[in-house]
Amino acid sequence: MRSRPALLALLAASASLLSACGSGATAGDDGTSRVVAAFYPMEYVTKQVGGDRVTVTNLVRPGAEPHDLELQPSQMAELGKADLVVYLRGFQPAVDAGVDQQASGHAIDTAAVQPLQDAPPGAEDHGKDPHIWLDPIRLATVADKVADRLAQRDSAHAADIRDRATKLRGELEALDKEYATGLARCQRHEIVTSHAAFGYLAARYKLTQIPITGLNPEEEPTPQHLATVAARARQYAATTIFFETLVSPKVAETLAKEVGAKAEMLDPLEGIKAGSSDDYLSVMRSNLTKLRTALGCA
Repeated sequence: MRSRPALLALLAASASLLSACGSGATAGDDGTSRVVAAFYPMEYVTKQVGGDRVTVTNLVRPGAEPHDLELQPSQMAELGKADLVVYLRGFQPAVDAGVDQQASGHAIDTAAVQPLQDAPPGAEDHGKDPHIWLDPIRLATVADKVADRLAQRDSAHAADIRDRATKLRGELEALDKEYATGLARCQRHEIVTSHAAFGYLAARYKLTQIPITGLNPEEEPTPQHLATVAARARQYAATTIFFETLVSPKVAETLAKEVGAKAEMLDPLEGIKAGSSDDYLSVMRSNLTKLRTALGCA
């Protein structure tokens, strides 16, 4: 017969094992964190600051439109099992609902990191503009907040996590300087876009965004709206109409033809195409090159 102390020790060990197996809380038994990212920019910052201390799942498949995401039962389960969910409330309604149901106690809403600016006129369904990641300094602040949460959970590796966040902030601040310098002396300061995603970028670098539609990339403008935007594009002598990568360029191309301008892609970085080797920094630098050409920057 086992002694009482030995029996108590065995029961305690069994209880601990059952708890660990049933929690679904970690990606491994070494304290690494399982993180669910709502879409690409959230995945990017989490991987950059988490490094080998995180396993990150993006809810949106490469090349898909994140606005249109509908969560599958398996994805709902992932939200519940994750150690952390990184999302942006107001951008993906299905994710907002999923977090409320499954992850309200272990999610970070990056829309709450800094005050959001108002959505531009014409975006009737959106009171605030969610596209904060197109401002590198705002994204650096998001990364810092994600790093704080990961460091709290993985205290043994907190210093490494914070070091990676510092490195990422340095890279984003360098990108910010490239934009500020590259857009400092331009013939034009108005960007005509098929998707009103560039408000934060425009505000940071003293540009004016002229959206063809609202924030909804699926929305078709009325002929009257199209005529109004065409008149504004001519008023500002726009040479380029920008459309985004994940939706049809038809509207921008129609307007460009009417105005006598060319159509060009400006990536809102809501996702990365399947098979692409690009990342946030390379796409943002590509966007800068296109903006400098379109605006006639010295």
